[in-house]
Amino acid sequence: MNETQNITAPICWAAKAGPDAVADHISAIIQQPGNHWLAVPGGKTPLPIFELLSRRTLPWGTVSLMLTDDRLVPHNHPASNQGNLEAAFDATPAHIAKLELGLPLPVFDLVWLGMGADGHIASLFPNMKPTVQNDAAVIHTYPEPLPPEAPFERLSLNLTALAQAREIILVVRGCDKKRVLNEAIAGENDLPVTRLFAAARCPITIFWSRS
Repeated sequence: MNETQNITAPICWAAKAGPDAVADHISAIIQQPGNHWLAVPGGKTPLPIFELLSRRTLPWGTVSLMLTDDRLVPHNHPASNQGNLEAAFDATPAHIAKLELGLPLPVFDLVWLGMGADGHIASLFPNMKPTVQNDAAVIHTYPEPLPPEAPFERLSLNLTALAQAREIILVVRGCDKKRVLNEAIAGENDLPVTRLFAAARCPITIFWSRS
């Protein structure tokens, strides 16, 4: 039987979940006074939203962006999330930080995550090769099995670093993932997304759509 979790974070579903709605939500955070640290996902799903955001006239000089996770590949490799992030915001003065082991982290104003059908977030998978990393905020992860579409070892923010954000959003597509989300909100399993919901105390907004 799956271990259950006690979910106390305030969770809501966004009324609209398309790329424009996500970009509007993030833009509103960037437009608030002060400097802003945003943790953003890798992969292909966020790229259209990156494009929308980078075209907007926003106070980009106040923004620092860091990945929630990256693949351990050369910077010029097509699968490099860091390379894709830098290319997406090259025309803006936003600061693009690099995810590295031992890196001291800020408290993020926003952590933006995707989620896999297996309930993984960032590169925190249900089954990972165990490594001794103490309480490091950035950890080395090795999914088992390696995803065939991206068969690489990873770096990832750990669960504590993700959960300590001032706000979290999940951008999720697909009916199979909706079922996983509903079970996670009910605390009915011990998947990584469920552990995030149990650990977080900040508002969590889910941008879910069928496709």
